[in-house]
Amino acid sequence: MSVVSRLAGVIMVAGVIVLIASGSFFDASPVVIACQVGAIVLAGWARSAFARGQFRASPVPSGDGVIRRGPYRFIRHPMYAAALLLIWATVIGRPSPLGLIVGAVVTLAVIPRIRDEERRLRERYPDYPEYARTTRRLVPFLL
Repeated sequence: MSVVSRLAGVIMVAGVIVLIASGSFFDASPVVIACQVGAIVLAGWARSAFARGQFRASPVPSGDGVIRRGPYRFIRHPMYAAALLLIWATVIGRPSPLGLIVGAVVTLAVIPRIRDEERRLRERYPDYPEYARTTRRLVPFLL
């Protein structure tokens, strides 16, 4: 795993910790809560698509092939989508300069991690380019 990818993982976790520690994470808005719960459900759904022993926090491919079940039928990176949804719902629910910085830094950290992971997936799985052509990176039907 590359240094950039490791750093991105640390930044994602640190971003959530900073938002919790600053008191920005918890909000009474039903919309914010729904988005946060949706992010957690999406992450759980994505995790459940992996076979036993196949899931890793690192972006190193494992297993016998490209996962195409669960949310992976619609988007290539549902775990990152869930992390970004969680962060941005929190930031929008309680906007602050610190929150905006955290959201921007986490988003900018996720981009090279996705690129690193996709490079590794293309190298390992010959069918990945076709899968990538037919699914979106983060948001179904959009992005």
